[in-house]
Amino acid sequence: MSGTMPRFPSLPTMPSMPSMPTMPSMPSMPSMPSMPTMPSMPSMPTMPIMPSMPTMPTMPSMPSMPSLPTMPTMPSMPRGVKLPRAVAMPTVSQAHRRMLLDRCSVLDHQTPEGLCGCCWALRPRYKRLVDNIFPEDPEDGLVKANMEKLTFFALSAPEKLDRIAAYLSERLTRELNRHRYGYVCIALEALEQLLLACHCQSINLLVESFLRTLRLLLEADKPHLHILATSSFVKFANIEEDTPSYHRSYDFFVSRFSQMCHSQHEDEDTRTEIRVSGIRGLQGVVRKTVDDELQVNIWEPRHMEQIVPALLVNLQQHTHPDSESPAEQTEVCFRELFGRAAYGHINNAIRPVLMHLDSHSLWEGRSFAVRCFQIIMYSIQSQHSHLVIQQLLGHLDANSRSPASVRAGIVEVLSEAAVIEATGSVGPAVLEVFNTLLRQLRQSVDYQLTGYYDHTGKHRTTSLEEKTLQDAVIKTIGSFANTLPVYQRSEVMLFIMGKIPVPGIYPALGSPNAGLEGSRMIQVMLLKSLLQVSERYESSNLLMALPSSFLEPLLSFPLMEDPDIRLLVLSILTSLIDRRHNAARLQAASAVLDVSLLELKDSCSRQDVLFMRKHAQRLYRHVYLACKEESSGRGHYQALFTLLAVLSVELANEEVVVDLIRLVLALQELALSNQESLSVFNRCGVHGVCAAFLSLLSQLGPPLHLHVTQVIDSRHRDAPHLLPQHVLSDQPSLPEGDLKVDDTLLFVQSKMCEALSGSSYSSHAERINTPYTPQLTDEDRLSRRKSVGDIVSVQMDMDAQYCPDTQQKPQMEQITFETLKNAIEDRGGVEEEERRKRRQVVERFQTAPFEEIAAHCGAKTASLQSKLDQVFELIIRPPPSPSGLSPPRSTPLYEMKFPDLCVY
Repeated sequence: MSGTMPRFPSLPTMPSMPSMPTMPSMPSMPSMPSMPTMPSMPSMPTMPIMPSMPTMPTMPSMPSMPSLPTMPTMPSMPRGVKLPRAVAMPTVSQAHRRMLLDRCSVLDHQTPEGLCGCCWALRPRYKRLVDNIFPEDPEDGLVKANMEKLTFFALSAPEKLDRIAAYLSERLTRELNRHRYGYVCIALEALEQLLLACHCQSINLLVESFLRTLRLLLEADKPHLHILATSSFVKFANIEEDTPSYHRSYDFFVSRFSQMCHSQHEDEDTRTEIRVSGIRGLQGVVRKTVDDELQVNIWEPRHMEQIVPALLVNLQQHTHPDSESPAEQTEVCFRELFGRAAYGHINNAIRPVLMHLDSHSLWEGRSFAVRCFQIIMYSIQSQHSHLVIQQLLGHLDANSRSPASVRAGIVEVLSEAAVIEATGSVGPAVLEVFNTLLRQLRQSVDYQLTGYYDHTGKHRTTSLEEKTLQDAVIKTIGSFANTLPVYQRSEVMLFIMGKIPVPGIYPALGSPNAGLEGSRMIQVMLLKSLLQVSERYESSNLLMALPSSFLEPLLSFPLMEDPDIRLLVLSILTSLIDRRHNAARLQAASAVLDVSLLELKDSCSRQDVLFMRKHAQRLYRHVYLACKEESSGRGHYQALFTLLAVLSVELANEEVVVDLIRLVLALQELALSNQESLSVFNRCGVHGVCAAFLSLLSQLGPPLHLHVTQVIDSRHRDAPHLLPQHVLSDQPSLPEGDLKVDDTLLFVQSKMCEALSGSSYSSHAERINTPYTPQLTDEDRLSRRKSVGDIVSVQMDMDAQYCPDTQQKPQMEQITFETLKNAIEDRGGVEEEERRKRRQVVERFQTAPFEEIAAHCGAKTASLQSKLDQVFELIIRPPPSPSGLSPPRSTPLYEMKFPDLCVY
């Protein structure tokens, strides 16, 4: 056949065949030699069937031509014959080109269609339509008119879509192998237009060939082909399909797009384009698969471990501020990925993030880790945000033996994540969150004391690093507490209080090797955490907010000798009682305060009245004992004034105001007493607190303004060191030697009682004459859990002189008015004697050896037992018999001995 190829140029004489439409008479074909229209072809009669083509026998490659005698069955050829129209070309050069293309297609494809593969006119229509969309010059682009014909044909005959797509893919592959990339772009554009036009039930016929074509382009080594294929895939991903595909796989595209995100091309612009294309490709994969449950599960760990690191690597780059930079595109894709994540997919998506931050040591920098989880928390559905918190908490526990900087980074991310989510971020396991954070505090204290953050003693840590971690944990506890409702915050405060080691109430916490210093540090850390929770705690009912189980251990801390703990307790009490946020305006104690700056309440509610009736004495005792501590400093006295001021503003009624005046007068007597070993600064500080508080109280309602102003003016003239603005300043002015206070510089009890007599406080004014005495004093330094023998010994020492012998009958004393009057007048001396005896008992238990205390308690216990026997004898004695005979005595129940296994 190749030998006869040079003769084909003689065919231009074919346009002289206008009479070919007479072909329907081909059954009489033997008479064709007499046709007058073929005089120029005398050699044609040599063919037995077509005498007008004598040159055909010279083709050695056509031995199958004798099968043509079946052509008499072609009467229907005029309806679809295309040969005259295809051969009748306007120019000779186009005819040469068409013939050459026909023969090249035969050589390329080896089609089994016989002569239809050789003749372009006899090829299937869809192939001819596909071929027509390619221009002679690829720079001219797709032939739009012919593309419209191909689209119309595809829509009219959708069953041909798979053939059209396969042929387009085949044509693209051939052009790709020949490196004719212009035609490659044209073929891919045609596939895209067919996809966009045929998004119906038959689109699956196109998709397989389309994806196979994209795979070929992505496997090539040309970056521009990768970008081209990615752009086409993104267009395909935006198409909404009506019917699912059960056998379609995107594993290759996930892997390839992830590789593109890690591109290290030497040209920076090209590298940026490749990475942006890879990010868009991953976004297209997610968009295509995430909403269809029948598609491949993109949330599987094997896919997430490729997608998430590829995105995070580009999220770290900030070199390009424009919207086309990898970082900006990554953030968009990252938000869309987590925004589409369902409940069961959160863990698989978060775990690669944590692994990436671990492997690249990104926790220590903190800024990127915080930014990353900010994007996650803002993008994720709000009802799923607690899953992110749980993942972070579990990761914090897993890194409990990591450096302090890593743990601090995780804790800071937790804090920021909790701040972003307003409510519900903690989830169902509220207390477990705080338990994990408190456990981290305890471990940090242990590491700080030992100097190592592991138990093997190989990795050292510093106190500064651990303190940074502790501050971050305390801040995080406050952040989590602020997201909770009021009732859950109260539970959290009780939970934290239960973790604080209180002698005699709660067991010691922490490592057994920590010792007293470790317990003190844990107390400080947990109280700081409690302060963070209480700062924004607002409750209308203080009875529910401050139950006895909370106040009892809390108010025992000022009795300890650590000044930091006392200051924290004062701050916690102030923040819980201050519901109108007046504490910030009262932090600077001064004798001249502007009450107009405070937010006052009209009246005290019933719940507040009940709270003060139940717990007021505890609060007063707390203030009184705190003022007796020698280690109190400027901050303590400022906090004491703030607490008293908040009590007067929030919870004051007539009864509470009078009690507060009594407390202040008792504090003034405390500062003047020589029995207390207070320094000059402590005494001046107490006087300053009394002056500042009475100045504030006189402006809130009680008619004390005249007397208080006179005393303050006298102090301004003669003793400025007794005023708060002088003694509580940065450089306090103190007198030299012992403190001497003149009577004119003191607040007088009788004058204050007289000032209140003519006002609404008159019903309670007489109570001012009764000195305030705290309910409990130094016994609170003992353990709260005393044994029965301890209680008995204390009671016997106190009441020995008032408990006559049981054998002696008590003499009844007649009570008269004079007796009651004398008892009231001698009350002060009796109370002083009782305080002295109690102090002796406390000193005995603090200094005496254990054997002496045990012997003393044993003797007292025997005496108590004899008295109990007498009481039981009277209780169980049977009534007298009517006959006068006493019934036989039975064994008392408390003396009966029961078997060991008896269940009673």
